[in-house]
Amino acid sequence: MKKKYVAGFLFVILLGTTIIGCGNRDKSAETTGKEAAAEKSPEDDGVIELRVWSESMNNDLVNKMIDSFKEEYKDEAEFEIIIEEPQGVAATKDAVLADVHNAADVFSFADDQLSDMAAAGVLEPVPNADEVRDANLEGAVNAASINGILYAYPTTADNGYFLYYNKDYLSEEDVKTLDGILNVAEREEKKISMDWSAGWYLYSFFGNTGLELGVNDDGVTNYCNWNSTEGNIKGVDIAQALLDISSSPAFVSATDTEVLEKIQSGELIACVSGVWYEVEVRNAWGDDYGAVKLPTYTVADRQVQMASFTGYKMYGVNYYSKNKDWALKLADWFTNEQNQTLRLEERSQGPSNINAAKSDAMNKIPALQAVVAQAEFGNLQRVGNSYWAPCTEFGGIMANGNPDNRDLQELMDVLVEGITASVAQ
Repeated sequence: MKKKYVAGFLFVILLGTTIIGCGNRDKSAETTGKEAAAEKSPEDDGVIELRVWSESMNNDLVNKMIDSFKEEYKDEAEFEIIIEEPQGVAATKDAVLADVHNAADVFSFADDQLSDMAAAGVLEPVPNADEVRDANLEGAVNAASINGILYAYPTTADNGYFLYYNKDYLSEEDVKTLDGILNVAEREEKKISMDWSAGWYLYSFFGNTGLELGVNDDGVTNYCNWNSTEGNIKGVDIAQALLDISSSPAFVSATDTEVLEKIQSGELIACVSGVWYEVEVRNAWGDDYGAVKLPTYTVADRQVQMASFTGYKMYGVNYYSKNKDWALKLADWFTNEQNQTLRLEERSQGPSNINAAKSDAMNKIPALQAVVAQAEFGNLQRVGNSYWAPCTEFGGIMANGNPDNRDLQELMDVLVEGITASVAQ
């Protein structure tokens, strides 16, 4: 999900030389892929070895899918399928590009990593593309495609974030505003948390203010005016709002892992996160578990709805896999209707499969309803690599209360300079 750093130098070298050639190769691969996938490769005569990278929290679930895959194809081959954990789904791209020949055969990743991996030629296009397109939501298919070529198998349509809250402390009225949540948390001597070290979350304070951020036509560099000195909401207004929030004894900036620990310890009564922790949050808070869209926050003497990045997750197949045909079948199996429904039922993860998304289970999970509600105020994440590091530095300064008392306009200028820098700088 979430949170991404890039081997930028490698990407710049590859981008100009591979994107066209890769596209031509992939079109050919798509037209012949079905025939190739239907034939047994030479390796099929022995044990088929496949390595999988997936999120560690899904290991038990993925093992069930692997078992059912083996059962489905037991008359065709013998398998040895191993789950490995590189750095989590957010770092899949970095791990793959660092050593493509030793990367897993099948790996899960977030949609914002697709362009870099496709440009580098490490993704095998989906051979049964028409079938996969027909089975999945249009947005998920578009997120897994470039120039009409489907490069990965969509698996979830819930890669966004929202507000979890403990109903034993907070009412439906309280969670409408960040001020309301902080007031209750201060009174109860509890905490509310959000990860300001991650640009993925920090975007929520800028996205609905009229200020702009996006990737340029080169697909590499960004445009950003978060340091604007004009308009109803200026860059320094947002910086001041962040300082006002962090000055509350009830606020703490914490990573997703730290958030989960604080929820389980009883320290937190509200946090911003995603569906990947729904099961753990439900287990910790029980009947008091609630989830809603993000609240409004106070900036420039007005209430502004917090924004979010939205996105999708998918499974890709390594172009250099030694058992590519079987890797394609496994990725397809992981993401079929049956297993997306299983993922929904066991991990409360929102499916991209159209039929699975119509399941009654969708309406019974507050976190998934919160994803849907927040989507109205979200934008698909499309930013260049230089976005992340400056946000981490800026978020840390804000979370710590601007300890060096730096001029806020200066801080905003430095932030934007970093975001819009070329990857070569």
